[in-house]
Amino acid sequence: METLILFLLVLGLLFLGAPVAISLGLSSVITIAFFSSDSMSSVALQLFTASQNYTLLAIPFFVLASAFMSTGGVAKRLINFAIATVGHFRGGLAMASVLACMLFAALSGSSPATVVAIGTIAIAGMRKVGYSKEFAAGIIANAGTLGILIPPSIVMVVYSAATDVSVGRMFLAGVVPGIVAGLMLMIAIYIMARIKNLPAEPWHGFHEIARHGKDAGWGLFLIIIILGGIYGGVFTPTEAAAVAAVYAFFVALFIYRDMGPLKDEPWLRETDSRRGRVGFSALVYAVAFFAVWMILSFFATSGPGGASFGFGERATVGLVLSLTILVAYTLWRGENAGLAGVPKHLAASLPIWGRNLGLTGRSFFKAFFNEDTRKVTVDAARTTIMLMFIIVNALLFAHVLTAERIPQAITGLMLDAGFNWFTFLIAVNILLLLGGQFMEPSGLLLIVAPVVFPIAMELGVDPVHLGIVMVVNMEIGMITPPIGLNLFVTSGITGMSLVQVVKAALPFVAVLFLFLILVTYVPVLSTWLPYSLMGPELVTR
Repeated sequence: METLILFLLVLGLLFLGAPVAISLGLSSVITIAFFSSDSMSSVALQLFTASQNYTLLAIPFFVLASAFMSTGGVAKRLINFAIATVGHFRGGLAMASVLACMLFAALSGSSPATVVAIGTIAIAGMRKVGYSKEFAAGIIANAGTLGILIPPSIVMVVYSAATDVSVGRMFLAGVVPGIVAGLMLMIAIYIMARIKNLPAEPWHGFHEIARHGKDAGWGLFLIIIILGGIYGGVFTPTEAAAVAAVYAFFVALFIYRDMGPLKDEPWLRETDSRRGRVGFSALVYAVAFFAVWMILSFFATSGPGGASFGFGERATVGLVLSLTILVAYTLWRGENAGLAGVPKHLAASLPIWGRNLGLTGRSFFKAFFNEDTRKVTVDAARTTIMLMFIIVNALLFAHVLTAERIPQAITGLMLDAGFNWFTFLIAVNILLLLGGQFMEPSGLLLIVAPVVFPIAMELGVDPVHLGIVMVVNMEIGMITPPIGLNLFVTSGITGMSLVQVVKAALPFVAVLFLFLILVTYVPVLSTWLPYSLMGPELVTR
């Protein structure tokens, strides 16, 4: 009886137009107050416990990192790199948009952020070369969903908080499915491009890939910091999120200079001498390589089974390689530069270093209080408050489910009905696909996960595999009406009506449905990488 009342209250409040968080929290409080033997003091205790959840602390940091990466020029650099990589195929600009979404997803952890950052640039670019607005919008709406599948993912953090599954394993579990989903979308685009005779970009050679890869490198290195740091045992996923936020702030304001007090201030000026520019670039490449080497070599040698190399050994090797790069670049780009000319180039670069370091020093504290920084921080705070309010109320709802032993009752009913792991996953997919049409992913996942997780464990479904299946369902929910977030975002940036965006996205939704079937019944796609690197997930039933 309590179960029926609880779900009727939730559904009734949702249909009356109450926000998801209010619906979950209010229905839980009413059930405890009038229909349950549980004490009202458990409400305060559960809200306090939920707010103290260490895993959930990763969410505001990932949101902040995503905000800085979205505001800065990272998206434009990623698109240029993607075009240089796959643009020469038939339909290459559309395929490049998917690749750019995959790369940006690995920085943001958010689907709407991916659609906004990539879509505002990519859709306009596709329209200029002859793609229809509908085709471009459909691609971005679907490819943007990879934002919650390719790690880091806010939805994966929520799933981990609801089920106590390792966030690190969930992040690694999303890598292979994310790549497969991206490739499937690219293959579908290529087939449609051949049929529609869509244009291809000219091939500019590997030099163009290297050039744009260098421009996007500072953004892409965030992927290595997050995944490498977690796998290498350097920090936890929550600490990785904090590091990502600080790194994104530093890159956006002081490296790319797309915002803040140094906005549009170039590192090199036309008045700088040729010798100084070469020396400056050579030193930048050498220092950057040394930093990357020290970080990657630490990650590679500190994880499970890694060889033991001390700081001095790694630093010595890195220094030799960095000096080699410095000399080689100077000899290649310098003006009649033999070995004796290398110090002259470095000396000529000192005024450039002095100018830029001086600008950075004078602007360092201003950057924290700059209007651009304030706007990004406030926007991130609003998103975080919205998500955390939903999550805390959803965890209260999950507490009521557990207190009333609702998951155990449903488990017994399904086992008595003869459900096995195969039919159970079909039921989960149907439930999530229907729910995803009406609810925000984090809220829906926090409602469903506590119910289906015990059943999955009883039927022998892998917890990490179940998490990826649920995340893929959330992806499809973001592009299905009436509450698909990606549809509204795409409609906003294109000026198209919601109905037009739905029709545009429909052909590619079929690809994601096929991908859902593949992920659901081929568990190795989700479990191979995390279990190879971190071992199996242990769950106490």
